[in-house]
Amino acid sequence: MDVTKLVEWNPWWESKEVPEELKGRHRPQYNQLIDSVGIKEITIITGVRRSGKSTLMYQIIDGLLKKGIEPKQILFVNLEDKKLIKDNLDDIYASYKENINLDKKTYVFLDEIHKAKDWESWIRKKYDLKTSDKFVISGSCSYLLKKEYSTLLTGRNITFEVLPLSFEEFLLFKNIAIDKNNLKKGIMLEKTRIGILKNLGEYLKLGGFPEVVFKQENFKIKLLEQYFDDILYKDIVDRYNLNNQKAKDLALYLMTNFTSFVSLRNLRNSLQMSYDTIKDYLSYYKEAFLFFTIDHFSYSFKEQKTLASKIYCIDNGLRNAVGFKFSQDEGKLAENCVLIQLKRQGKQPYYWKNKGEVDFVIKNKNQSLEAINVSYTDEIEEREIKGLKEFKNQFKKTKQLTIITKNTEKEENKIKYIPLWKWLLQ
Repeated sequence: MDVTKLVEWNPWWESKEVPEELKGRHRPQYNQLIDSVGIKEITIITGVRRSGKSTLMYQIIDGLLKKGIEPKQILFVNLEDKKLIKDNLDDIYASYKENINLDKKTYVFLDEIHKAKDWESWIRKKYDLKTSDKFVISGSCSYLLKKEYSTLLTGRNITFEVLPLSFEEFLLFKNIAIDKNNLKKGIMLEKTRIGILKNLGEYLKLGGFPEVVFKQENFKIKLLEQYFDDILYKDIVDRYNLNNQKAKDLALYLMTNFTSFVSLRNLRNSLQMSYDTIKDYLSYYKEAFLFFTIDHFSYSFKEQKTLASKIYCIDNGLRNAVGFKFSQDEGKLAENCVLIQLKRQGKQPYYWKNKGEVDFVIKNKNQSLEAINVSYTDEIEEREIKGLKEFKNQFKKTKQLTIITKNTEKEENKIKYIPLWKWLLQ
């Protein structure tokens, strides 16, 4: 392999530093990810395309250089580079070692690792040879979290999932810092609160993909449309050799009907696709982090899996760029935003439905339950309250009832009412 193919991916070999435009903004919630470069285990970074995985890798590299690591000890490779299609990982690694860094410890960064054939076996072999090399790998597919390395790399890796910006990160990117202690005490300047609410409107509409935040207004939607195409075609259609039109039709249908129940019968009737095709495509969308589904809450696994799931999208901006929009979507955007935040917190939400309905049920580590309804208005409908009370009456371990509102904040009849912006910043 010609080592010059690697030079453009490793500008620090010559300049001794990471180019400023690659460093991005610091995201404090991923400090542990960045610190993981100091341990032997393979660092795996996964998450939806364009969520900031590569930027975090560059930030790790920047930290290594500032600690005095020699630039040529650091190898970065983007395996989506068409110039590298004919080169396997052995070729790339051997050429780098022979020409750049013969005998010193190497920090190996492999971006979009799933593009390399048999990568998991190669990584395991390198790890098990007890070399001092450190490997940091990334991929835009949750496939990395299970099938491809669940057995081969067990006990040899530490995994981080990167999501688009949280609302707190979104504000930081807009240079609005939030003092959490003051927030808890209810201390906030009116100017700050107005700024938060203004930015919440943009966040609900355009989402949290990092690059979109800084783009000119008239290019934001165009960029989001391109993200959708890249995720759909590069991470799903090409990977699984799917029918382009069917994949797009189903994805657009789900985007338009996000936060709704997924009925295979309705999907089949609307799109003229078989049950098996719909199930397969849904699993591929979920593996590419385009959609999430949540199941009905029940202590019976059979009941949990036999009732319909609800569908959510990875990012409001992505959904608004490509899905059909309706006047009632503001409430759905708020609900979708809450679901993604719960995922960010490492929680596994469920929904619950009987006579009434609960948007999200959270089972805590101590087995207690929290029930959340999202009502993005200040005119709370009685059904939102009745659904929570019905749930609590049926499940005695319920300790917290919450309604997420637009501006209303109070506690009444053992239900906590909290504005969306404040809940997102807790």
